[in-house]
Amino acid sequence: MGGVCSWKRDYNSDEYGLRRGISGTYFKNGSLLKQRTSFPRGGRCPSLMELCIYKIREDICKYTSFSMLPRDISQLTFNDLISCHSLSDSSIKAFRDCALQDICLGDYPGVKDSWMDVLSSQGSSLLSVHLSVSDVTDLGLAQLKNCSNLQELFFDHFDHVSEHVLKQLDGLSNLAYLGFKKSSTLTAEGMHTFSNFLNLEKFELDRCPWIHGGLVHLNGLRKLKSLKIRCCKCITDSDMESLAGLTTLKELQISTVSITNVGVSYLKGLINLISLTVEGCNVTASCLDPISALVSLQYLDLNRCSLSDDGCDKLSAFTHLKVLNLGLNDITDACLVHIKGLARLVSLSLDSCRIGDEGLANLVGLQGLRNLQLSDTDVGGDGLQHLSGLTNLEEINLSFTLVTDSGLEKLSLLTSLKSLNLDAPKITDHGLAMLTGLTGVTHLDLFGAHISDSGTNCLSYFKNLQSLDLCGGELTDDGMKNIKHLTSLKILNLSQNLDLTDRALKFISGLTELVSLNVSFSRVTNEGLQYLKPLKNLSSLYLEFCNVTGSDIKKLQSKFLPNLVVFRPEYKCIG
Repeated sequence: MGGVCSWKRDYNSDEYGLRRGISGTYFKNGSLLKQRTSFPRGGRCPSLMELCIYKIREDICKYTSFSMLPRDISQLTFNDLISCHSLSDSSIKAFRDCALQDICLGDYPGVKDSWMDVLSSQGSSLLSVHLSVSDVTDLGLAQLKNCSNLQELFFDHFDHVSEHVLKQLDGLSNLAYLGFKKSSTLTAEGMHTFSNFLNLEKFELDRCPWIHGGLVHLNGLRKLKSLKIRCCKCITDSDMESLAGLTTLKELQISTVSITNVGVSYLKGLINLISLTVEGCNVTASCLDPISALVSLQYLDLNRCSLSDDGCDKLSAFTHLKVLNLGLNDITDACLVHIKGLARLVSLSLDSCRIGDEGLANLVGLQGLRNLQLSDTDVGGDGLQHLSGLTNLEEINLSFTLVTDSGLEKLSLLTSLKSLNLDAPKITDHGLAMLTGLTGVTHLDLFGAHISDSGTNCLSYFKNLQSLDLCGGELTDDGMKNIKHLTSLKILNLSQNLDLTDRALKFISGLTELVSLNVSFSRVTNEGLQYLKPLKNLSSLYLEFCNVTGSDIKKLQSKFLPNLVVFRPEYKCIG
């Protein structure tokens, strides 16, 4: 099983997102990813497969069945029609009995029972299904029981089918991943069916308001490694007691639920847990006692809890941690004294805490730190001197801090930096000049900084820059002369530079690697759209509050920008 187009399924990964640091989602389900085959333009010669997919897409109305094609071609064609929103009641019939492996219709409108008949015709070949069941009934969903080899199943908006249909799916014994999002019909009683999925390794519940008491049905799932429960306020401390026996768990996320320190205490027996998220829960530093018993723990997220300095001395015992998120808690510099011995940390978030310059002195010994989030704190230039020795830092967020131009000089020694977020109105051209030695930076966010046309000269030093945010600056068209040389750029945000005109787009026309461009709140007009024709990789384009119409962007998309899937405005003229 599994042609070249199949998505990778790695249920046995033991990293649990440690590479991604604080902000990322650290478990990616393969079935949620979309594949698209775009016809190459210019430069590279298209492969035979690309030519085939492109031709089928162009003549889709001429075909009644793809069942005789190799599965890889059928799969890629199906994926492409979804990403182009070109799959219809008539075209989907051509995919009956094609032995497709992966079907992602989560964001696709108009899915109905007749489509489910086509899905079920894939039989034992079907491995992955993602559905937003807007028009699907119990009758349609029940047909999935014929797909005995299903490994991944995800439901979004599970409100128009009853939970009773789940009983008809209990024969899907190969399920390794199961997810429900925004399901108001799923109840504790209905979750009893899940006890039959003995091979389940990943289980996800997001915004399911009636599942209190249902977690007890997971007790027999001895292969379960990852459990995510998000935004389910009905979950309380007693539900956590139901999880105490799931000793195979390596990842547990319980975000924005109604648990307290008591609920966390039930988790102390999960000795194999590598990653624990207790984000947005009403827990204090007292929860650190039972958490300290989790000897395998490497990732701890306590973002948006009720932590204060009182009791944070227990953090000093977490010497095995690699990732720690304490953001949006009422902690001060006094808490950081207990972090200075956590030498294995590679990622630390203190976002929106009452941290100042003196507290950063406790980070001097964290030589392995690669990701540091200090946004919305009282850190200023004096505090940055304590960071100058953290030569392994790759990402630092200083947005909405007290950092000024003079403080940026202390960052010049951080030559490993790849991502720098300043978002600071006190930064000017002079401050940007202090950073020109950071030639490895690929992401630079200067939102709201007072960068002028002359200041953009400094950008020429950032040869590897892939993402640049100059939103709310003081740029005119002349400043674009320097940006046009950043040929590696993939994301460019020039929004709210009110003096930019069509001439700015002319300079941008050579940035052929761009996938996202934002020039909203500028003086760009329909006439300037012609300069965007060479940007064949562009998938997102934002020109809101410009003298541009959605219909003209639509014409540009259909003739010249085959990958453009998101654009604003859509149709209505915004003058």
